[in-house]
Amino acid sequence: KQWYQRRVAITAGEYKSYLRLINMAHLILWSRKLYRPHLNLPIRSLNNVVYGDYGSLPTNVKSFVQEKADLCKPAAVHICDGSTAEAEHLANVLIQKGTWKSLENYENCYLARTDPRDVARVESKTFICTNNKRDTIPTPAEGVKGQLGNWQHPEAMMQHLDGLFSGCMEGRTMYVMPFSMGPIGSPFSKIGIQLTDSPYTVSSTRVMTRMGSKVLQTLGDGHFTRCTHSVGYPLAQGKADVPWPCNPDNTIITHFPASNQIISFGSGYGGNSLLGKKCFALRLGSILAKQEGWLAEHMLILGITNPEGKKKKVPTATLR
Repeated sequence: KQWYQRRVAITAGEYKSYLRLINMAHLILWSRKLYRPHLNLPIRSLNNVVYGDYGSLPTNVKSFVQEKADLCKPAAVHICDGSTAEAEHLANVLIQKGTWKSLENYENCYLARTDPRDVARVESKTFICTNNKRDTIPTPAEGVKGQLGNWQHPEAMMQHLDGLFSGCMEGRTMYVMPFSMGPIGSPFSKIGIQLTDSPYTVSSTRVMTRMGSKVLQTLGDGHFTRCTHSVGYPLAQGKADVPWPCNPDNTIITHFPASNQIISFGSGYGGNSLLGKKCFALRLGSILAKQEGWLAEHMLILGITNPEGKKKKVPTATLR
């Protein structure tokens, strides 16, 4: 317990020393497998799962993880459980990397300085991939460029993405995030599994959604939206990491309604990496809503309490 309390403020060198000590003493606090993100092992099978139990994953989730791990070749695989211990560990990782700076005057608050080239609102790099172009965007008049979205055929886009994602997670950890858009177990909620090499994305998704082991228990062998994300900054051959890894020259955010999947590359920012947000809740959500007879909305309920303890709730909603 004393080590656990101290863990959030140790240096990188101390962190590795503690890992070795715990391995020797078998004092593993979070799972039966030691968390070792510093290992750089090529992946050909999932023998490098460093957190969580790969064998307990539902068959269809296991197949999804294996397929993308073989393509992206991460150094390690972490299956997220959504626990407080996991969240505190990831916060420590992000602070050590320089991605986050702890705000001393506020509890559990951090400052993240992004790369100025990595921005939201990249509509020009956002695509919906369907067999028929008319299913995605209106057909403009001849000679006029449409302003309501970008289309690409699924086969052509997937070929392009396979090239981008090949080896894109070398030297990094692939995080497996089961998340629920809505209360876990609700008949109105939708479940997604996102794979990412960004601990920032994991931490943010935990705040934004219901994320963790309970989602997998609810999912079983059921249907889920497949979400794949990479910052596009592999660390092969001793390449040094940066506080905010990204690949703005090759950023692309894609959606495949027919196979119910989202694939995003090159950005760690906002809805470009938090795929449960606009990509799932609005873009694919609109497709699911049309099929199932409901309306996709972008909603927020904000509760604000003043110093006198009086609370006001402010709802907002953007229909799509």
